[in-house]
Amino acid sequence: LEAESEDGVENDDVEEETPQTTEEKTPEEEKSKYEKKKEKLKQLFDTDYDENGDESKYFADLQEEVDSQTRTNKEFFADEAHRERYEGYRAGQYVRVTITDMPCELTETFDPHYPLVVGGVANLEHQMGLLQTRTKRHRWYPKILKNQDPIVVSLGWRRFQTRPVYSIQDHNMRQRMLKYTPEHMHCHATFYGPLAPPNTTFIATQGATDKKTSSFRIVATGVVLGLDKTIDVVKKLKLTGTPYKIFKNTAFLKGMFSSILEVSKFEGAMIKTVSGIRGQVKRALSAPPGAFRASFEDKIQISDIVFLRCWVSVDIPKFYTPVINLLTVDKTWSGMRTVAELRRERGETIPVKQDSLYKEIERQQKVFKPLVVSKSLQKNLPFKTKPKVENKRKKQLYVTKRAVVSEPGERRLTTLMQQLLTAQKESDKKKMEKKNKEKEKYLAEQAKITAK
Repeated sequence: LEAESEDGVENDDVEEETPQTTEEKTPEEEKSKYEKKKEKLKQLFDTDYDENGDESKYFADLQEEVDSQTRTNKEFFADEAHRERYEGYRAGQYVRVTITDMPCELTETFDPHYPLVVGGVANLEHQMGLLQTRTKRHRWYPKILKNQDPIVVSLGWRRFQTRPVYSIQDHNMRQRMLKYTPEHMHCHATFYGPLAPPNTTFIATQGATDKKTSSFRIVATGVVLGLDKTIDVVKKLKLTGTPYKIFKNTAFLKGMFSSILEVSKFEGAMIKTVSGIRGQVKRALSAPPGAFRASFEDKIQISDIVFLRCWVSVDIPKFYTPVINLLTVDKTWSGMRTVAELRRERGETIPVKQDSLYKEIERQQKVFKPLVVSKSLQKNLPFKTKPKVENKRKKQLYVTKRAVVSEPGERRLTTLMQQLLTAQKESDKKKMEKKNKEKEKYLAEQAKITAK
């Protein structure tokens, strides 16, 4: 090893290392050394993680940082102006709201004891359109809902009156109109009103402030499905017509349509007679108006009635009236009334269509002409298919006019059987009379018991 002295003179002396001698340790010494090492590691662990340790200041530092931030926030937000600027108004504070374009009736009829709920709507909800919803009549409402009867819908922040059209979706995705809501099923309801995002729930009532009702007020509940503008609700339409000129498999029909335009709309449609003969609409005729030519799979009769089953679109009424009960003095509001309510007020009865009543059908028995086979055709027929018709005889044969004379033994047997049958009938008659008397007696006793 080379080393430099203080005087700058190199020293070439080399120190010789003395070899260390290793002494053998006993197992007891090894064990005590291992225990000391283990105790030292335990002290280090306790020092790092024990709360009383000198270096365990992590959680204390975090707590001190949180407390410091809290004190800073309290000092900064001590001024209410700063707090309102960054945090907004706290719950329980009194604020003043300025609302523009409000009707003057709100201030004239304002009642400070009547609460007002202030809210906001999204930009989508400012637009008007058709809403397709899934609706179900409430189980506690005693009546079913009629199609296009006005109801008050509470949807989002709005309450408005509208006229829904109820329908149900068939297996081919057709929206078939319903006259009434189902008893225990969901159905679709399409109505006009402010748009709302899908999955928005709503409730419906028959009137907004009707306090006279004695039944449950919520008539239906539902959820918005979509905002499709191409909603097509259809209903069944059955048209009838009669033939006025018949050819082999072709016939001219009238009474089903009123103009050539209607016939052109239904060209190619399937028609059917009461007897089951199918046909198709071909072309319109010039006269009379609404007449057309149709072809059938067989010849029809002049007395047949022809049916056309089709589907026609239903117009959704664009009726929307917001509930404005806050603009009245007594906070009541009455919108459009149902037909049942109008009839009840006026004392009118439900009109009855005589054509819709069931009545007995009197059908005249049709008499067909007898089958006449010409003699020339009879000659060519085999014997088993030839008509075996005998001519009427003026005089009766001996077989038909002869009398039957019984033997003395047969007369005695006949008399005996008649006597036995007469006795049996008399016995049955007495048993029935006795049974009826016992039944009357039992019914009289039961009537006395129920009267008590």
